[in-house]
Amino acid sequence: MIIVQTPLRISLFGGGTDFPDYFRAEGGIVLSSAIDKYIYVIIKERFDDQIRVSYTVTEIVNHVDDLHHEIVREALKLTGIKKSVEIVTMGDVPAGTGLGSSGTVTVGALHAFHTYCDQTISTEKLAREACEIEVDILNKPIGYQDQFIASYGGLRFFEFNQDGSVSHQTVEMDPEISTQLSDRLMLLYSGTTRNSETILTEQKNNIHNNLTALSKLKEITSEARIALTEGRLDAIGCLLHESWELKKSLAAGINNGQLGEIYQIARKAGALGGKVTGAGGGGFLMLYCPLDKKEKVRSALSHLKELPFRFEPDGSRVIYNLIR
Repeated sequence: MIIVQTPLRISLFGGGTDFPDYFRAEGGIVLSSAIDKYIYVIIKERFDDQIRVSYTVTEIVNHVDDLHHEIVREALKLTGIKKSVEIVTMGDVPAGTGLGSSGTVTVGALHAFHTYCDQTISTEKLAREACEIEVDILNKPIGYQDQFIASYGGLRFFEFNQDGSVSHQTVEMDPEISTQLSDRLMLLYSGTTRNSETILTEQKNNIHNNLTALSKLKEITSEARIALTEGRLDAIGCLLHESWELKKSLAAGINNGQLGEIYQIARKAGALGGKVTGAGGGGFLMLYCPLDKKEKVRSALSHLKELPFRFEPDGSRVIYNLIR
């Protein structure tokens, strides 16, 4: 039996510039962090030749091509596993909440399956294979940041280059500053999940009309990186607000009346800025609140469920390995 733990993420700045259609022409940059909320993928040998996959439903099939869970199906095919396995996926939060669960599942599944086959895979290759499955094989209208942050972990600055290469650096912060930043960030569940594909498809189709906004989002991302290294945390809140105002223009579904109202209540209560995580349209609202305003914001939005979190320094990792 193999158990792999892979972190979910919060995308702080630069989301949208990691789409291949954009960064292969203009270059993209993203600030993203893994958090201490996870998806677990378990794989073990099965006595017969069937494949059993359990998630929100359970599938038992005779052939890998018959699986409806497309990520697990393609990860099995890529790693060469054709029969006689049981697979379980489970997560700390529901899918469709904007914390990168699809990319996390893909990375976690590949990591588990390679380990089951006694194959060592580098962090870079793990992220690349996850992108290959989601972007190239399944044609998902998504960027690359989720797969890379799930693989590497930490708080990282990614550069997506025109030649297709990806470079990254850990954002160097004093540990005290890192703790202070996580203390000032809040994740509040809007109460709704969403299918991000419609929003992301519109965003992808609008890239050529949004070049000015995307360029500005990159500028804000660079400013945020400098602010973090210098410990200017309140500047992060203000930059989040500026970035969110731009991000809403990329696709109609990113913001909606309910989310806009919640965000305005948070701002009036003292939040300096924030954003809807992931593609938008639902899921979690991330807010930056000075410590002396945090309780007021929490009280104003007491009808929303809060998800306490910390930054996670590690990426995908095997936490249990008992081969056969």
